[in-house]
Amino acid sequence: MKKIKLTYLIDDDEIYIFTTKKLINKVGFCEEIAVFQNGKEAIDAIKFTLRNKNELPDVILLDLNMPIMDGWQFLDEFIRIKSEKQIKIYIVSSSVDPSDIERANTYNMVSNYIVKPISREKLHEITEEVFA
Repeated sequence: MKKIKLTYLIDDDEIYIFTTKKLINKVGFCEEIAVFQNGKEAIDAIKFTLRNKNELPDVILLDLNMPIMDGWQFLDEFIRIKSEKQIKIYIVSSSVDPSDIERANTYNMVSNYIVKPISREKLHEITEEVFA
């Protein structure tokens, strides 16, 4: 399996972060994982990266319900950022509310909506989409 270079994991649940990082490492999903506790930390990191010509993530795994800046607010801010790199965003949420799934589909940059927990199979699907 090809490896994604850099993945941003944006989530405030420490247990979920721990288990997801273990799974990502076990299946060899990516070379590097950057973890952010809320959308604001991630947006700030993306803006900093753009200014300093550093590498942007290939994939973002985004939770919806977080303090400070939730996933929806992150997406609204992300739209305003001008980047030449195509970043695949996957919403990974515990919400099974159909209105959340419908709302996610209104964002062009959202590749898919995944209900937690993320599985080995979903990671393989994401890899296939990134390298398609």
